[in-house]
Amino acid sequence: MENKTALRIEIKNKRKLLDRESASKSILEKIRKHPAFINSKNVMLFYPTRYEINLLDLMDTDGKNFYFPKVDGENMLVCPNNGDFEKSELNIYEPCSNPVDGSILDLIIVPALAVDKNNYRLGYGGGFYDRFLAKFNRAKTIAPVFKELLVDSLPVEDYDIPVDFVIAS
Repeated sequence: MENKTALRIEIKNKRKLLDRESASKSILEKIRKHPAFINSKNVMLFYPTRYEINLLDLMDTDGKNFYFPKVDGENMLVCPNNGDFEKSELNIYEPCSNPVDGSILDLIIVPALAVDKNNYRLGYGGGFYDRFLAKFNRAKTIAPVFKELLVDSLPVEDYDIPVDFVIAS
């Protein structure tokens, strides 16, 4: 298995060449029709970076509450969407709202650089989502990913947590 750091660099370079707009639209439509999304009331999204799948249009869905992660040291907090975001020291847009108890979440949409056939994702290396998912494992999880970044297998550590569903473009 490849070293995770080298793999992240390789996948980030490959991802820059992919059609983010088309992939985002395709994944948005698939998520809107997915039972895990349809049956959820409290959904955590992530604010996309320049090359990530953009799912912000999901917030147009009626009858759902949307939340975003905010990094606090080694932990991730759950903050309600109030439309106000600021760039963090990790260069990620985070909500400007007070955190709530993460146990209210029904669905967590988890960013991924790549995902393998066993639903393990390659994240950015901070471990924030794996630590968070270990604590709040009642919520269903979906990883949106470019179809070109679905792989047979990824290096997996003991602390890595697979997602429940993978939705590819």
